[in-house]
Amino acid sequence: MSMACLGRCMNLTVRFSSKLMAEMMQTQAGDAGAFKDFDLSRVPSPCFVVDEVAVRRNLAVIKEVADRSGAHVLAALKAFSMFSLAPVIREYLGGTCASGLYEARLGREQYGGELATFCAGYKASEIDEIIGYSDHMIFNSPEQKDRFLPNVRAADHPVQVGLRINPEHSEGEIAKYDPCAPCSRLGFPVSQLTADALIGVDGVHMHTLCEQGFEPLERTWNAVKDKLAPYFDQLKWVNFGGGHHITRADYDREALIAFIKDVRATTGLDVYLEPGEAVALDAGILIGEVLDLPNNGMDLAIVDISATCHMPDVIEAPYRPAMLNEAEQGHTYRLGGPSCLAGDVIGDYTRDVPFKIGDRFAFLDQAHYSMVKTNTFNGVALPAIALWNSDRDELKIIREFSYDDFLTRLS
Repeated sequence: MSMACLGRCMNLTVRFSSKLMAEMMQTQAGDAGAFKDFDLSRVPSPCFVVDEVAVRRNLAVIKEVADRSGAHVLAALKAFSMFSLAPVIREYLGGTCASGLYEARLGREQYGGELATFCAGYKASEIDEIIGYSDHMIFNSPEQKDRFLPNVRAADHPVQVGLRINPEHSEGEIAKYDPCAPCSRLGFPVSQLTADALIGVDGVHMHTLCEQGFEPLERTWNAVKDKLAPYFDQLKWVNFGGGHHITRADYDREALIAFIKDVRATTGLDVYLEPGEAVALDAGILIGEVLDLPNNGMDLAIVDISATCHMPDVIEAPYRPAMLNEAEQGHTYRLGGPSCLAGDVIGDYTRDVPFKIGDRFAFLDQAHYSMVKTNTFNGVALPAIALWNSDRDELKIIREFSYDDFLTRLS
């Protein structure tokens, strides 16, 4: 490559990287914690490793918020559904929330407790089974609520009905992750809310946050509470959904507790929260291995972790996951996966010593969302799943995936 061509390539890369960074979600990963001392060679690669001690620490924080505020707190299975830890979650939280049939069944069979289900669109062929698992059925529109209200009323156990509303107040960092973005399909616009829309409804649900602190929740409530006030007497609860980073070090938990108490006192409603990431925040890593070290205008590293297969949010959000022991200066590589997708790029990372083929590395804060969103595009193998107790240094391989797991997803 000529120097002129190389210069143009580098300038394009810089402009592309600058544009991408401006549109990129910033990782909320905190300290590596006990993973600083974990031997990455102890597990197969790639592999998710989840620290039970860190999960318990998060759950204890969430339970304290629930106990002191009087809120009902449900673990969001869409973010973290490692059901081998269901007995642990049962010790701290009152139940789970689901996004459809399979999660509802998982919540009922593996976790127990209270189960709230929300889906943007229910299928008639599945609705009765979902109702059978659920304690709350939350609908995305009055039309779906009216269509399936007779099914709810015919259930053999008490089931409360919820309506998801769109507060029409945006706090989202990225538009496609913002349920209140213009023309959003999620939730009934609060400006259109009427008494008729709430016939048969026990509570309202709003989920507008993503990896956010307390202040966006408070602003959202202030934007919507006067519009809901005429209906407080006929409602039983308000559900503030998920996206609350309650277990992050800088989250103002005292303000959240005071806020929940105030909402309960001034409205007479029960309050529900549905944290997902907060349950597993900073509790897991994804370990990978270097496969090849080519160079094309910069040093590249082909690894056995695929952004598109193992960390889809890296591409969808997009965001740049934090790396264990990343250096500020040294040897920089652009890491990419083994798939044929040109955009299967994780990001640029710097190490204080050069990579060698076969070296292990790890990305932080990968227990939530990454694990539940994996796929086998290109026949790329799914990461193994391991559970570690950092206090006792006990390690258990929970699951390894094989060709059969790939085969049985196909026809």
